[in-house]
Amino acid sequence: MNEQIKKIKTGKKDGQLLIRINSTERDEFIRLCEELDTSAARELRKFIRSFVKQHNGNE
Repeated sequence: MNEQIKKIKTGKKDGQLLIRINSTERDEFIRLCEELDTSAARELRKFIRSFVKQHNGNE
């Protein structure tokens, strides 16, 4: 049973990235995300995955 729980948690998001940005840009980004029915975290994760894939070749 414990092995199944561990397998499920393998993809767990456990890292954080702290960035400083202009509050006006942040507010506009959050507003657009809400308008598009998504979250800022989801969009930033999507960007990071795309960026890494682009710069690591087509892995």
